[in-house]
Amino acid sequence: MLYTGLANDTAIPNNFWPSIKKKEKVSSQLLYFWNVMSISRIAGLVLVLLFADITSAKAQDKWSLQRCVDYALQNNLQVKQQEIQRRLSELTLKQSKLGMIPSLNGSLGSGFNQGRNPDPETNTLVTQSFWSVDGGLSLGTDIFNWFYRQRTITSNKYDLESNSFLLLKARNDLAFNVATAFLQILLNSEQLKVNQVQVELTQSNLENTKKLVIAGSVPESNQADLEAQLAMDSTNLVTAQNQVVLSILQMKAYLNLGFDIPFEADIPANISSLPVAPLHEMAPEMVYSAALTTYPLTKADESRIQSANYGYKAAKSQLYPKISLSASLGSSYSNSIKELVGGIPKIQVDTIGYVADGANPATPVAHAYPVITSPVYKTLGLNDQLSNYFKQSVRLSLSIPIFNGWQVRTNVAKAKLNVESLELTRDIDNQKLRQDIYTAHANAVAALQKYNASSTGVLAAQKAYDFATKRFNLGLMNTIDYITTQSKLYRAQIEKVSAQYDYIFKMKLLEFYRDQKISL
Repeated sequence: MLYTGLANDTAIPNNFWPSIKKKEKVSSQLLYFWNVMSISRIAGLVLVLLFADITSAKAQDKWSLQRCVDYALQNNLQVKQQEIQRRLSELTLKQSKLGMIPSLNGSLGSGFNQGRNPDPETNTLVTQSFWSVDGGLSLGTDIFNWFYRQRTITSNKYDLESNSFLLLKARNDLAFNVATAFLQILLNSEQLKVNQVQVELTQSNLENTKKLVIAGSVPESNQADLEAQLAMDSTNLVTAQNQVVLSILQMKAYLNLGFDIPFEADIPANISSLPVAPLHEMAPEMVYSAALTTYPLTKADESRIQSANYGYKAAKSQLYPKISLSASLGSSYSNSIKELVGGIPKIQVDTIGYVADGANPATPVAHAYPVITSPVYKTLGLNDQLSNYFKQSVRLSLSIPIFNGWQVRTNVAKAKLNVESLELTRDIDNQKLRQDIYTAHANAVAALQKYNASSTGVLAAQKAYDFATKRFNLGLMNTIDYITTQSKLYRAQIEKVSAQYDYIFKMKLLEFYRDQKISL
């Protein structure tokens, strides 16, 4: 690992942890218990076996980068939200296509009327109470609408395409964020290990100094200085542990994973073996040219512009006449419509005038006709009423927009401005993309230079610390100078680890811009 150069044979005395080999990989809990607790060899061995079983059990459920990405893509809330937006645009497109089909609607109504209402049979106003039912079917379609519907469908197709690209962008961004969070966990874990080694070294030096103080070889102030240094190193260790916890919490947020669920990253054996593209292959203009063909936001912007163009054409179509066809069928039934079914007939005689005949100047003239008394009625049957009152209609209409408060022309002007606005948005996004790529390249160059410088600094600090350790053990160097030399090595190790991960971050960002892929 990156910190193993610090824990060499000169840094750790041979009598430190006698039952555990220095090169053996053990957990930090084991080292802590072995170093702090006063236990026998046999009891210590039991603890080693117990912790080894626990460590082995926990190691069975580690999170690799690929597992993190796959889990995040399935559970991340932002990706789910963008998926809903894509499905909404899909439904909008489907509805606009179905809008080409003629509309068919049925109706059925029933009502009770009381008071003065039109008689359903004679249509005259009468005072009565009756119950009625009516129903019908209506059909409507646009015969010609100057391509408005076709252009709307095309516009919605591009909307769906745009939202699909935005969903892809959300997924790609999530994969990159997860990879960045994974690298941050690795970085914090490495820094934690460096801090642990620093505490172990200071603890070892303190134990040796205590023996020298008891023997009277060094002043007691040396012991006090090392105790103060141990306290400071312990504080740094706690801070490093907290950074690991915070980076894991960030990862859980991306994964939408319960914060109470254990998470352990599958840390690669050697971070320096991670594949990173050479910096000379990442010229910013070349990366930008590749990004224009792969970056989902760029494709989404182009699709939105196309959608707005067809929306503008659809708005212009509303300036032209529209031809529509409609048809309807219907009938009704009412309990107030009666038919005569019986009664008592009789002859009714009425005088209709007089005739003069000389002798009798006023002879009446009578007219006899049959009448029915006490008539009997019944409600006309359902089938008869539906047949008698069945009505049909067909209507062909031409709608010509003449003046409607300038609404249509305003909509056309707004649609045209929307196209111009989206074109500016595309230019702004492309400009930002180019700026981000150039910034990432400059940061990568600086990170590489910083890593090379920090690597040289670690070699120099390690050599200085090796000499200082020998002089300190011989009593030729005071504690303050020795702690200063040790701290310089510690800081150099931390800076190297940070610089290496920072360089990987920057290069992976450039690779992401170029390929829209992330891999470790």
